[in-house]
Amino acid sequence: MARPRIRHNDHGVLHPPDPGGWTPELPVSVVIPAHDYHDRLDLTLAALAAQSYPAELLEVVVVDDGSTPPVRLPEIRPERTRLVTAGPDGWGPGHALRRGVDVAEGTVIHRLDADMIACREEVELHLRWHHLADYLVVLGHRLMVDFTSGDLTPEQVRASVAEGRSGELYDPAGATPNHWIDAVSGETDGLREAGPSVGTTLVGASMSVPADLLRAAGGVDPRLTHGEDTELGYRLSQAGAVFVPEAGATSWHLGASGLLRDPESTVRHNRPYLADLVPTLRLARRGVARQWTVPYVDVVIDTRGAGHEAVCASVDAALAGGVPDVRVTLLGPWDELGGERRDVLAEEFVDARLTRVHYRGEGRVRFATSAGRDSFPVPFRFTCPAGWRLHPGALARLVRWSDVRRLAVVPLGLPEGGELGRLERTALVRRAALLSPDASDLDGVLDEIGGVEGVDAAEWGTGEPPGPDDLSIDNLLTLLEEQGLRPPRATP
Repeated sequence: MARPRIRHNDHGVLHPPDPGGWTPELPVSVVIPAHDYHDRLDLTLAALAAQSYPAELLEVVVVDDGSTPPVRLPEIRPERTRLVTAGPDGWGPGHALRRGVDVAEGTVIHRLDADMIACREEVELHLRWHHLADYLVVLGHRLMVDFTSGDLTPEQVRASVAEGRSGELYDPAGATPNHWIDAVSGETDGLREAGPSVGTTLVGASMSVPADLLRAAGGVDPRLTHGEDTELGYRLSQAGAVFVPEAGATSWHLGASGLLRDPESTVRHNRPYLADLVPTLRLARRGVARQWTVPYVDVVIDTRGAGHEAVCASVDAALAGGVPDVRVTLLGPWDELGGERRDVLAEEFVDARLTRVHYRGEGRVRFATSAGRDSFPVPFRFTCPAGWRLHPGALARLVRWSDVRRLAVVPLGLPEGGELGRLERTALVRRAALLSPDASDLDGVLDEIGGVEGVDAAEWGTGEPPGPDDLSIDNLLTLLEEQGLRPPRATP
């Protein structure tokens, strides 16, 4: 498949065909996590049995997430429908989705909730986008309606959907739309102008994504029982995805969502999970200088061949760079530091040992032997040589400057030419690698899909070496005071 080079999230360069006027080729797996809701699931499957998408390309995987009584497949369902159990090693929608994706055979994974009635072209409208590019996340449109069991029969639903009359099953005027997605979409020209947090628009009730992209992003987190869609949307965005709202792919959502039923408790429950795993939710981390599972910026420093003091200067400046949720990755020969007898003052790895000891208690510093292509799922990577020190607060300002200009890469240049370091946006680095697998002219691709704009390194830091430690007599006497070996001197 050809891969068009989409800049930021501007999917407007793609022109999908009208429903019915093209020939689908991609197999799709509709994965439905189901916990109880037996009567609603019957209606969901009846609607899928009347889809316009070719039946031979459509499979449905229903995952029974511990329903009581167990889910059974109704008579009216798509031809290729399978029922699997979520398994005893977990529970919840994230766990069930993970199980469904593991057994799904489609090139595209389309999630639907077990309480939705999809319109006739719902699957087709999603899939027409995926035939144009293989790094899109397509978001369906849902309308929430009051539902009473017995309102509809599967036969009625199948007939209405097959005849293109599913919009008449309920009154749209009395339905509740998804205000969040609609509001963001309206403010950003249908997400075409959306910024780095576009992944938060993913609502699991109706979404589709290429299976390979989903796996590259790490799949659905099975540990999350709420908010798994938002967290997945974040990782998909960091994996290079472009998000496309498909307003025509409308479904009736039978009953209110969990968020609408109890918004205060839902938000309270989800906040700590999402704050820990989604660093672009800056408001949730504001004013808190602490570690998180996923940091905001990964500062990578190669320590090989550098002195201990030079490394410390760079690390300490990075930690004081104004980003509270920063991580520093030190590259070095850490796996070669054995415990054999040696000349501890003059051995080959003395600087590496001193650095490792110096930061072994600092949780924001990690030791690695290689850096990898990017810092996924961390949003930003900043690289600089050992000995170069960021100005106080400069890292936060540099990230902010990059965000304002929506840049993919900010190289830090030297007056004589060349790069001293660079700030890279993970989402676009991943997308560029997808678009240029052989890594040829990667910066050219990054400039095309996001922008590369250099700055003067001297404006953001200094390469001057730190001064030597002051070992004066006054400082030694102060040390004695701190150790309680002489009385403190009176303050003048």
